[in-house]
Amino acid sequence: MDLVQSNFVSLIQAKGIHLSEPQLEQFEIYFRELVSWNEKMNLTGITERDQVYVKHFYDSLTLAFYKEMDSVNRMIDVGSGAGFPGIPLKIVFPHLKLTIVDSLNKRISFLQHVVNELELKDVQLIHGRAEDIARLPEHRDSYDLATARAVARLAVLNEFCLPFVKPGGAFAAMKGNDPEEEMKEAAFSMKELKGSLKESHNFNLPVENSERHIILIKKTAPTPKKYPRKAGTPLKTPLI
Repeated sequence: MDLVQSNFVSLIQAKGIHLSEPQLEQFEIYFRELVSWNEKMNLTGITERDQVYVKHFYDSLTLAFYKEMDSVNRMIDVGSGAGFPGIPLKIVFPHLKLTIVDSLNKRISFLQHVVNELELKDVQLIHGRAEDIARLPEHRDSYDLATARAVARLAVLNEFCLPFVKPGGAFAAMKGNDPEEEMKEAAFSMKELKGSLKESHNFNLPVENSERHIILIKKTAPTPKKYPRKAGTPLKTPLI
């Protein structure tokens, strides 16, 4: 284990997460594939190895510091991009049944390649818009946890993500800058989509100290039939 990996291991061990050798190897393969595919398509602006380990891998795992992942069975990651936070969480918590939705087929191809290389089981990759997928009976109101990392403003994310969550489940919005304004703006959509604010956590990423926020929203009842509205509408005219 080199310095980058031992730093990563000690950072997450401090939070009670322990990795096996095979899991560490999975992270290293993931890093290599990310950088290799990134030369052909735009997956990330962060390619330095130490930065990927902190700003993508560790950052993805911060959700597990605030949400009990052992009690999550089905998880959906909306607008996952290069697989964050879904794939790192799946590596560390292999029991998760993970679904990833992304609107760009090239990214889904990359993710399929990663899933194959890492030999991950119980991962479903869906090319499509969240608004369309959330209307399908097998996905609607059926996940213990939905996640979105740096995808859109919270008022929009509520409509993208809450329809997937079953009553009693949670939606975790992972944010950079202080989301206080967004949270005020999102109050109406939260109520409309049967969510209620459970808790909000803020912390700083280690090493480079940038600000992070995790907003946990509880789903209180099934999603009303009229939501989500048709693809593109939530972004153009958010529920505010």
